[in-house]
Amino acid sequence: MATNKLKVKVLDQTGKEVKDLTLNEAVFGIEPNQQVMFDAVVMQQASLRQGTHDTKGRSEVSGGGKKPWRQKGTGRARQGSTRAPQWRGGGIVFGPTPRKYGYRLNRKVRRLALRSFLSTFVNDNALVVVDKIQLDAAKTKDFAKIMSDLKLDRKVLFVFDVEEDWENAWLSMRNIPNASFTTSEGLNCLDMANSYTMVATEAAVKKIEEALQ
Repeated sequence: MATNKLKVKVLDQTGKEVKDLTLNEAVFGIEPNQQVMFDAVVMQQASLRQGTHDTKGRSEVSGGGKKPWRQKGTGRARQGSTRAPQWRGGGIVFGPTPRKYGYRLNRKVRRLALRSFLSTFVNDNALVVVDKIQLDAAKTKDFAKIMSDLKLDRKVLFVFDVEEDWENAWLSMRNIPNASFTTSEGLNCLDMANSYTMVATEAAVKKIEEALQ
């Protein structure tokens, strides 16, 4: 796919403009597919469900071995067990049992969903590209200042290249409620759907383009 002109400003961690960066329009400039975006988020949410719920059927509950009364002659409805579903303490009919809720979308669909989310951030001017974010120590106060300098006050997803020095940044943002972290390799639709702004390092943007173009 050809790369067209789609430029964004690259900032340093103090919020100053450093240079312009040309984005790959095939990754960051497509028409977002809303249905695919929705499907990808639902798939991830389904995969996160534990599925450990369990109820006991009538063959699993204890007791009920004796017929409560004889079949005929009492004037009451016939009953075979006190553990039938209509009895208190009886088994559950069609109750939930342990299962896996996860499923997969086609690879092309997953990639289209990622490109659609990335393009949405660009269209909404919600993509911030920084040359790098580097901290000498893990301090929440220092990372909060970076967010203030970049004018970030809503839910933000920070994306780093896995090969960058991101450990101090990750440790520093853990106590900030509206900041979340991922790497370019772990970028996913659910994290992006839960964020108003995405801050990506220049190295992370290049890795994302290599993976999705």
